[in-house]
Amino acid sequence: MNFMDGHCFKLWFSFLAIMAISDRSISQIDPLATKETKALYQHLFKLRAKGVLFGHQDAMAYGLNADKSRWIGGNNTSDVKTITGEHPAIIGQDLGHLELDHTVNLDSVPFQHIREIAIQTYLNGGINTISWHLNNPLDLNKTAWDKMDSTIAKLLIEKKQWQHYEQLLDKLSSFFKSIKAPNGKMVPIIFRPYHEHTGSWFWWGAGHCTTDQYKLFWQKTVDYLVKKKNVHNLLFAYSTDNFRSEAHYLERYPGDQYVDLFGFDTYHRNAPVSDSNFIANAKRMVGTIKKLGEERHKLYAITETGLERVSEPDWWTRVLYPIIQNTGLSYVLVWRNGRPDHYYAPYPGSDSEADFKKFFNLPGTLFEKELKHLYEK
Repeated sequence: MNFMDGHCFKLWFSFLAIMAISDRSISQIDPLATKETKALYQHLFKLRAKGVLFGHQDAMAYGLNADKSRWIGGNNTSDVKTITGEHPAIIGQDLGHLELDHTVNLDSVPFQHIREIAIQTYLNGGINTISWHLNNPLDLNKTAWDKMDSTIAKLLIEKKQWQHYEQLLDKLSSFFKSIKAPNGKMVPIIFRPYHEHTGSWFWWGAGHCTTDQYKLFWQKTVDYLVKKKNVHNLLFAYSTDNFRSEAHYLERYPGDQYVDLFGFDTYHRNAPVSDSNFIANAKRMVGTIKKLGEERHKLYAITETGLERVSEPDWWTRVLYPIIQNTGLSYVLVWRNGRPDHYYAPYPGSDSEADFKKFFNLPGTLFEKELKHLYEK
């Protein structure tokens, strides 16, 4: 080999090394993830150049009619689709009470229906995200909101308790694996466990475990699902509640090798007097996860938000849009339309319907029909 050949070889080797590093920098934490899950993750990075995906919790499970009566389990429908002609790009669901072997979740949605909605969302070209308001593993009679100090410490220390927790994870892994398209391929899911942990209203919250205990609990949970149970259709979202600073956000962060997406939950309360403060605080937090996402090559999103009953008719264009526009956020998800006194997205005839249509048509807000071939390379 002459000098020029060797020189070219070195350049080619360096190029391959750079490409490998670049590829790893935006690859999900599971190297054995399904082809569809890998494709989704890569497409989510690319979509940020187009705008922010809009999401809605339980969008296809139930909603509100114009007379404020509830519809249940519609046929591939949603309140957002009724208004705009398109489903949300992101559909959220929850698996609370799966651990109890119930047939319905904590919001009375049948688990079979949850599975069917996830599959339908995938077939529609949309994206699924799932949370898990797990009852306390030490006492399944206690809900996620029943405060029990040292639950995580006991799980980590007491072998029998951890084995019991693994049995609950077995149920979870079986459910994830059962979400299969007609062609047999598993549907990719953005899984968001043990969220809002900077608060203390859940048994896994900051007031009930140390930072190291939370980190280890998260790591062992992910390792069990991925390495032991071979669940390879998940992207893992780390989602705090409101946080004060970057240090506060990262206080319980389990590490880059255990997280695919940065997120936070924040709700708009006490409107309209709080409007300016809510916007400023949300923008500050978006700025933090944007910085972290760019530094660590992670996706980032507002994983829960909303104003209950959308009590300000122009909330979508005046409050939410300025928070999310031109940020690089992957998505923003508002909470569910559960009852006439508890809803976060517009329904036909609601006060914010007209403004939501404006929001829908604004540049950089993405809904389901704008998603193309997310599960293909």
